[in-house]
This record gives sequence, C-alpha cells and structure tokens, in this order.
Amino acid sequence: MKKIFISLLLLLSVTLISAQKTEYTTVTNIPYYNEATANSDAYIKERCVLDIYYPKNTKGFTTVIWFHGGGLTSGNKELPEGLKDKGFCVVSVNYRLSPKVKAQKCIEDAAAAVAWTFKNIATYGGGDSLIIVSGHSAGAYLSLMVGLDKKWLKADGIDANSIAGLIPLSAQTITHFEIRKERGIPDTQPIVDEFAPLYHVCADAPPLLLITGDRELEMLGRYEENAYMMRMMKLTGHKQTTLYELQGFGHNMTEPAFPLVVKEIQRIVSLKKELKK
Repeated sequence: MKKIFISLLLLLSVTLISAQKTEYTTVTNIPYYNEATANSDAYIKERCVLDIYYPKNTKGFTTVIWFHGGGLTSGNKELPEGLKDKGFCVVSVNYRLSPKVKAQKCIEDAAAAVAWTFKNIATYGGGDSLIIVSGHSAGAYLSLMVGLDKKWLKADGIDANSIAGLIPLSAQTITHFEIRKERGIPDTQPIVDEFAPLYHVCADAPPLLLITGDRELEMLGRYEENAYMMRMMKLTGHKQTTLYELQGFGHNMTEPAFPLVVKEIQRIVSLKKELKK
C-alpha cells in the first residue's frame, strides 16, 4: 500500500511538472508593412517580414525583438537557441539589405518592425509595456538607432522610450561602415553624425546593456566604441547603462552573451513589476 501511495505521488508530480511546462508556437513570414506598401515593391514584399515565437496560453508575456547581423548587406531572420524556451516571445526580423537599397532603409525597416510589434503583440498574448530590442552586429546597430533616435519610431506614432530595454551585442556606435562606404569613406575613418547611435545619447533612453567581445579580438575598435558610448550615456545622466566585455571571445560572441541577455531581460521585467506595486 505504501509503495502504491509513493508511486501515485510520483505520477502526480510528473503530471504537474508536465502541466506547468510552457509550450511555444511559431508564426512565420508576417509582413510588417501595410498591404499597400508591401505590394508597391517586390523587394519589400520579399524581405520585410518577421517570425513570432511565443509561449502559448500565456498573457502579458515579455517580447524580445531580434535583428540579425551581416553588415547591413547579408543575413536572414533567425531564432537564436540561447533565446528559446526562456518564457518570453522572440520576434525575428528580416530587413532590406545594402547595396540593393541605401543603408538608411535598413533603419526604416527596423523601426517599422518594432512599431508593428507594439501595435500587434497583444493579439498573440504579449504586453506592449514589455518589449525589448536586441540584435547582433548590424542588428545591434539597428536596435540602437531605433531605440535612441526617436524620429524613426515617431513616424509610426510610437515613443522610443516605450521600449523596455535595449541589448545590443557588438554594436557599431559610430556611423555604420556601410553608410561610410556609400559616401566613399574608408573603414578606418570614424564618423559620428545623425547615423551614429553616439550622436543620440540621452538621459531618458530605455535601460541599455552593451555587450562586446574581447577588445583585442573584436572588429575595428568595436569595444572602444561601446566603451565611449557607455561613458557618454552616463555623462548625459542616463542611469542604466552597463557594458560587458567578453574576454577571450571575438566578434561572434553571441553564445556566451545570451545568458547575460536573458539575465538582463529578467532584471528589466522584475524592475517593471516592482514599479507597478
């Protein structure tokens, strides 16, 4: 009888654990421009789509918008393994690429995808107060431009300060090298103008976590750009800027970075909950 009782308890425990396990579903290739805009250009229709990976039967979940890297000239939307099954939604975005379009269009597309998420994530169960923007390399640059230069989201009626957090991985914070290339400026000549996240440092921006690889292994002074970004954000009065340098890792440092990304997402969510009390 005692053995039967223990067996029933074990069976009940397994059943409860299975019931508590979050299930995820994915919807792919959702256009983020309106139908008229998408139909106006074959390249927009092809590239300007996103995928949503989200927890089923969950309400008010956190959403992470993820922009792929590739120098603004290559790459495709992706669902990083390090962001899967963590209790939040991941929106993976495609955007148009240079030189087929000017690099500025990449920023426009990124802003349109973020605006679409704000306006539509509730349909899938998410909350628009818990949208975090992240990405790697070129995708990190796009996340910073959309999150710091408010004009891009303002065009869609969204306040960039509504973003819950920015987590760029190995971002270019000066004017992107593809934009400099369009102007005939070499990679080794830094420029800081309206197309540089550094140009838009401000005190009231969302929480900002900058992550780079090892300064000796990264691309073209990428760590130093981020260190300067951190310093200038702090000097402007921004209270939540942090920089991590991943020793021993180069530009492709996403795998060791993802646990830090998840930890920061959890910190932001906890902070939001505390502020609601």
